[in-house]
Amino acid sequence: MEPGSVENLCVVYRSRDFLVVNKHWDVRIDSKSWWETLTLQKQLRHRFPELADPDTCYGFRFCHQLDFSTSGALCVALNKAAAGSAYRCFKDRRVTKAYLALVRGHVQESRMTISYAIGKNSTEGRTHTMCIEGTQGCENPKPSLTELVVLEHGLYAGDPVSKVLLQPLTGRTHQLRVHCSALGHPIVGDQTYGQASNQEDQPFRMMLHAFYLRIPTCTECVEACTPDPFVPTLDACWSPHTLVQPLDELVQVLRAAPDPDPTEGGPRPCSPSTPLPGPGRPPPPPAKLPETEAQRASCLKWLSEWTLEPDN
Repeated sequence: MEPGSVENLCVVYRSRDFLVVNKHWDVRIDSKSWWETLTLQKQLRHRFPELADPDTCYGFRFCHQLDFSTSGALCVALNKAAAGSAYRCFKDRRVTKAYLALVRGHVQESRMTISYAIGKNSTEGRTHTMCIEGTQGCENPKPSLTELVVLEHGLYAGDPVSKVLLQPLTGRTHQLRVHCSALGHPIVGDQTYGQASNQEDQPFRMMLHAFYLRIPTCTECVEACTPDPFVPTLDACWSPHTLVQPLDELVQVLRAAPDPDPTEGGPRPCSPSTPLPGPGRPPPPPAKLPETEAQRASCLKWLSEWTLEPDN
């Protein structure tokens, strides 16, 4: 990908109700700060001025979030009804997401499920970060699950690195970054959860990319697969030498996985009934906990701004 600019917004899916864009790394989704010269919101206004909604805070309804440093697929709803249908998919855990990453070291297990509970870090100077249960200062840790499949082993700027596919089965803040760091394989370029090193040794970006997204709304299935940015032709520092699992096979499994039935609690995407290729099977996903009053209040607040009236 070229350096981010207002003009080079990449759209990978478009319909009457939704856009999916391939967000650039080191670009914020939105900002009210005058000094934030480039945001996804500004890119969208430049490319699609006719689609901006003056009734919203930023002009566009972002269905989910991506970290500033993370690139890849991000869905934008173009009206309230579409935003409401996407929100319900996220709330009911019907969304399938998969990320590509380069992580430090050669991950020995070709496939694993990472299950460290994640909470907020209350340690002075680290309150903007998350941490795993058992870490000093970890507050309110919640169950968290990530599936990891190793794609390739190789070298990045001479250091051993693994290319992996990550599928979050829960949605905690910084989940993938925290889980990889907890394994001892932090994401290359992650200056928050990675290994401390000289600034001169840091790569040009954090190597985490939202690769695949499927949101099965009641009116259409929003599905997008973005280009793989971690290939030697795009980054000469990355030199793979051992193929462990072809990415194309995993994409086929992701596309073929059934969407769960929200009324019957059917199989979740890539659940044990439809596992990704690789040895072993992940443990069953955690039971869905009852919604708390605080969670419902948060949902209602979100719905009142972005969507149609919520169902009682």
